[in-house]
Amino acid sequence: MDFRERIVKTETLSKDIHLIRIRSERITDSAVPGQFVNVRCSGGLDAYLRRPISICRVCPSDKTFDIAYMKRGKGTILLCDFREGDMIDVTGPLGSGFTMPQTREKIAVVGGGIGIFPLLYLIDSCNDVEKTVFLGFRSKDAVVLKDDFEHSSNSLVIATDDGTFGIKGFVTEPFFNWLQSNRPDRVYTCGPLPMIKRIAEYCIERDIFCEVSMEQRMGCGIGACLVCACKVKEGSDFSYARVCSDGPVFRAEKLVLE
Repeated sequence: MDFRERIVKTETLSKDIHLIRIRSERITDSAVPGQFVNVRCSGGLDAYLRRPISICRVCPSDKTFDIAYMKRGKGTILLCDFREGDMIDVTGPLGSGFTMPQTREKIAVVGGGIGIFPLLYLIDSCNDVEKTVFLGFRSKDAVVLKDDFEHSSNSLVIATDDGTFGIKGFVTEPFFNWLQSNRPDRVYTCGPLPMIKRIAEYCIERDIFCEVSMEQRMGCGIGACLVCACKVKEGSDFSYARVCSDGPVFRAEKLVLE
């Protein structure tokens, strides 16, 4: 369904990363971690197709939810023009969510770049769970939501490609090092394809439960247009699944990551 909902806050998190907080009882009452909304970026014909954006945080008491996005194309540039008090047209919540951990389980969460956003909603929603979070960014200037992740996790490790903040290098390295002496019950990941491919393969080899939130271009957001198709295993062969409706969350062993 399409809803016109009111924006209650806009915030610039870094040079190109922005956050919008939207009041919507219907979405906050039904959303689960891992789902997304489809946002109309313009009232005219500019950026006619909606943009899929992960739900980053939900506040049930305020009936608000946050979306965060990177400004990098016509649609997201137009989103930057929205201000507090404006009405915004959103469809959702859409897609499948993460499998939530059981009480007292140990989980690891690995996010890279803008892939960190659905993972914040996930760890915010986990109670009585040991949560270790690994986040990767390009540089210190790109680090966002650090305090939020720190508040919601038991341990937070940050890596930057250039070493200007945290550990220098890709976030997969401190994660794999941590796995040498820790075995989580569940691993959740979202981010660049090379990152999630390495994590998925590692977990599959060691029989560790792993779910991947796929980032994919979408057209309709409801499974009709097939723009967001991704390869999945089908017995000894493969078929295609729709990220928008069959995902965006998939078990790692189901995906064909090339």
